Amino acid sequence: MSDLFIELDTWLELDQPGTPAVAADATPGSTEHDGGAAAPPDAGGLAEQLLDAMGMPAWLHRPDRPMRANAALRRLCGLHRDTPADPLQLLVPDDRAALADASDECLWRSGEPPAQSVRLLGGNGSQRPVELSLRRVQLDDGPAILVTCQDLSDIQHVQTMLQGMSSLLGQIIDGAPVASFVIDRHHRVTHWNTACGHLTGHGADTMIGSTTPWRAFYDEARPLLADLIVDGTADAELAALYGDSAKPSALIAGAYEAEAFFPQFGPDGRWLSFTAAPLRDHAAQVIGAIVTLQDVSQRRRTEEELTRRLEQLVEARSAELAANARLMDAFIDNAPIGVVYTVNGDVQRANRQMTEMFGAAEPMPGGGRPDRPFYMAPDDLVHLRELAQLPFSRNEALHHEMWLHDRSGRPLWMQVNACPVEYSDDATGAWWMLQDRTEVRTAQEALRQRFEELQQTNQKLEQAQNQLLQSDKMASIGQLAAGVAHEINNPVGFVSSNLNTLRQYVGSLLQLADAYGRHSQPAGPEAAQQLAATLKAVELDYLKDDLPQLLDESADGLTRVKKIVQDLKDFSRVDQADWQLADLNAGLESTLNVVLHEVKYKADIVRALTPLPLVNCLAGQLNQVFMNLIVNASQSIDGRGTITLSSGAEGDWVWVQVGDTGAGMTDAVMRRIFEPFFTTKDVGKGTGLGLSLSFSIVQRHGGVIQVRSQRGVGSRFRVWVPVAGPAPGGQAAAPQPPAWD
Repeated sequence: MSDLFIELDTWLELDQPGTPAVAADATPGSTEHDGGAAAPPDAGGLAEQLLDAMGMPAWLHRPDRPMRANAALRRLCGLHRDTPADPLQLLVPDDRAALADASDECLWRSGEPPAQSVRLLGGNGSQRPVELSLRRVQLDDGPAILVTCQDLSDIQHVQTMLQGMSSLLGQIIDGAPVASFVIDRHHRVTHWNTACGHLTGHGADTMIGSTTPWRAFYDEARPLLADLIVDGTADAELAALYGDSAKPSALIAGAYEAEAFFPQFGPDGRWLSFTAAPLRDHAAQVIGAIVTLQDVSQRRRTEEELTRRLEQLVEARSAELAANARLMDAFIDNAPIGVVYTVNGDVQRANRQMTEMFGAAEPMPGGGRPDRPFYMAPDDLVHLRELAQLPFSRNEALHHEMWLHDRSGRPLWMQVNACPVEYSDDATGAWWMLQDRTEVRTAQEALRQRFEELQQTNQKLEQAQNQLLQSDKMASIGQLAAGVAHEINNPVGFVSSNLNTLRQYVGSLLQLADAYGRHSQPAGPEAAQQLAATLKAVELDYLKDDLPQLLDESADGLTRVKKIVQDLKDFSRVDQADWQLADLNAGLESTLNVVLHEVKYKADIVRALTPLPLVNCLAGQLNQVFMNLIVNASQSIDGRGTITLSSGAEGDWVWVQVGDTGAGMTDAVMRRIFEPFFTTKDVGKGTGLGLSLSFSIVQRHGGVIQVRSQRGVGSRFRVWVPVAGPAPGGQAAAPQPPAWD
């Protein structure tokens, strides 16, 4: 616009005094036809053309003539280009008088009045702030005023926003609970919030605008952290002014932190923590610094108190450790075992018991090796070190026993326990605890000998038990002898009776034969009559019928006797004393036949036997177990009851079960039934060895006896035996038997 004004001024000044005037009849656009230069256009018309060509809103004011607004001014006011517009009427009425005064000043006095801030009225009634610049120009018909208009709406909007933001930032800083102040690049205080005034005792009215913020903190002039940041000399002077208490901030680039004590703040002074950060413009240039202050007096006092308490605690702990060390020294010196501390094989410490155990005249030396080694052989030390290497590498202690000897050469059996002071560092040494266990070893040797003697005694007892087993078996057979005799007497009785009757029959037959012999041909009626009487007395027809029956009964009786004898033989197994395969069901049946005389009068026998595989066993001994269980079942029944015999096989095991409907047992009795000599029978009616021997027999077979009983309901005994027989040592060759469902 300045260039435009210069060009316009140069053009309009052609009509000023002293310059050639334009012909009165010349019109714009007229030219000479004789080939001369074209006449200049009309100055007024040219000014209006230039006015319309201007992009800035403007109008031309000439005295006593209507003012003319250009197109840019019409657009600014929201008017149509063809709408007539008086520029003075576009102004707010309150601003018109000021414009009139400025116009007079421009036309008739200085010619350059100051810019005027006025408001234009828009077509919709709105007001727009503008700045008017007036300049006098000389036209052909006289002086005029060129009024240019600059729209201030955007500028004022930006200024308002900036003022609002500045006010908001000022309120944020001033209202913040953290004390803070700001200095500009000239070290002038621009902000000093209320919290800072309360903390330092210097209000914002005395600090804002000053360049001496240090007086709020120090008695003499010295740069603050903010001054160092603004001057760019923070790194150089920071250590000199603040020592180790100042350091760069870990959160803000270019910021620094420091702590200092100010005795003038408060009755006891205050510790303040400073954080100073640079303020930068859009070009990243430092234009100031902001400082925040925090009162850390409480934290400092707490730290000091903690430090004081920590020092007291350290002192107390040190005294406690010293006391513990004295106690440990006393404990080690008076320990009943030998205690030695070594480093790389050198004895650093040894207690009194160590000296006494090895018979030293004086305490063992510290810081060296004993003058006489106490190992039985030179390789014992090497062997001990090799033994310690593995547990030490695993963070474990060494536990070992070995022979050593004292100074007199007397052998000592020592228990050695050792552990390093630090498992990861061999150079820290190791503690060794030695205990003389010579007497213990002697006692152990005596105990071992005693144990061997006990083993021998146990073997003798086992042999005695086997003899007792056989004796008990024989006693059982003796008890059964009466019953067996009774069972044998029955068939023998009727066999004897039948034989007597047979003798009589045979005698009669012999008489008949004799009679027939004498009277084979009766001589007369008297002989015939006598023969007939003899035949009638003998009852020959009856003899023919009865004699075969007698013989059959005699044969059956003899068969029964044979069966009883065979069952007795099977029960005793006198011809089968070695381990062999046997059918337990058959053994159970033969045993039942042997004791049937004692059972059949008290109980009904129910069989629930399942075919079993052959079992490797001592059949005679298992038969005795079955006999004991059946006899006990019979004796437990008061009146008449039922005895159930059952068997089965599961996996590698077979079982035989004897159940009864007897009186049952209590839990206390069941816990003791397998103890030797324990019995619930009256004196003289039981030895208390039956179930004990049965338990031993089953255990010898690698089996198990299980019992279930309920008082008033009855009992069940189940015998489990492995099919393959026992493994060496009497244990079952198969795993534990299945559960009893």
